[in-house]
This record gives sequence, C-alpha cells and structure tokens, in this order.
Amino acid sequence: MNMPSHGEGAGYAGAAAPVVVLCCSPRAGGNSDMAGQAVARGVMAVGGECRTIFLREYCVLPCLGCDACAEGPGHRCVLAEKDDAETLFSAMLSASAVVVASPIFFYHVPAGFKAFIDRGQRFFHARRAVAGGSGRKADPEEPRTPRPQAHTLLVSGRKKGARLFDGALLSLKYFFEYMGLELAEPTLLRGYDKPGDLAADAALGARLAWRGGELWRAISAPGATGG
Repeated sequence: MNMPSHGEGAGYAGAAAPVVVLCCSPRAGGNSDMAGQAVARGVMAVGGECRTIFLREYCVLPCLGCDACAEGPGHRCVLAEKDDAETLFSAMLSASAVVVASPIFFYHVPAGFKAFIDRGQRFFHARRAVAGGSGRKADPEEPRTPRPQAHTLLVSGRKKGARLFDGALLSLKYFFEYMGLELAEPTLLRGYDKPGDLAADAALGARLAWRGGELWRAISAPGATGG
C-alpha cells in the first residue's frame, strides 16, 4: 500500500491547497503509516490533492533549549540551516489541512516526532511577541478567523488505559495552536500492535479513506477556509 509523496486525484482544479499527511512512525509500513495512507487514499479518490510525508525520511535535530528564537530575527531557530524542520513546517503551514498519523510509545509519541514538536518553540515565542510578551490567548468574545485544522490519528498497540493518549494530545494541542492550526477531534485507535494488524482491518481502512474524502469535500466546498 505504498503511496507516492505527491498524489493527484482526477479532476483536481487547484481550488484548495493540498492536504498534508505526516506519518510519524520510525518504522516503515507500520500501523500508523497504514492509517495515514488510508486517509490520503480517500482524499485522492474524490479528486483531491494530498502530499504524504514520512517524518523518518527527514533530519530533525532536537531543540537545544537555548531560547535564541525568543529574540532572534523572525524568531528563527539556530538549527534552521542544519536540518529539515523548517521544510516540514513550511509544508504544514501551506496545507489546507494537516493529518498527523503516529504510534503511541510509552503513553506519548515517538522520539523523532517529539523532537519535531519541541522545535515548534519558535512559534510560541512568535505568538508571545504578537501578544506584547504576555502570551495571552485571544479573548473568547473577540471574532476568530477560522484556522486550518490538524487531524490526528494516534495508534496504540495496547487495548486498555484510560489516559493512554492524554500526554500526546496535550502536547499536540499546543504545538498546533502556536502554529495557527486548530486540533480537530482526534481519531484514537487501540489494539493495533503487530505489523499488518491495521492493514488487515478492511472496515477500518475503508472508514479512514471515507474520512479523507469527506475532509477534502469540506475543504474544497465554496467559501471553505480549511478542514
């Protein structure tokens, strides 16, 4: 079920930017890869455009905690010229919607994905600067501009655990918020442990593909601003 990095569905007329599917497993062909690719397949099946990115194929250095992005020009990271983090951020910020597919390791996302999340610190400092250094959130009474949505597919091998996804979801909420993306209702999948477990679940694959199609329809509807 290998997907091309760039997919073009028949009849796409450039009405919306591509959906970006970011697959965050360190292992190729795992269950979360299958979940992300199913959504991508659904986007393309209805004539949409989708770019599937495998995080493991990019170099993302861990945040140094130096806080240089707090004061530097454009809040740019000192590692920006040394790895691919900015390339990935650019792809996400230019998408009409972002879909993130990740396994759960020890109640959180894998190390490589967490390193990428940590590099989002520069967006936090940029938001603080706009808010006059307070980092305040918008007044709920203020009119809000609709933001592109970030959709998450979190896949766990464990079937039990009331708080299995809590840590990952809390990190992702603020990672996306400071990037200007809105975390949509997550898809949380339990019990897909061994290689091939999710690929063997034809009903789930069809359901994820249907969601991909619905996502593109929502994005490309007249007057839509994002997923």
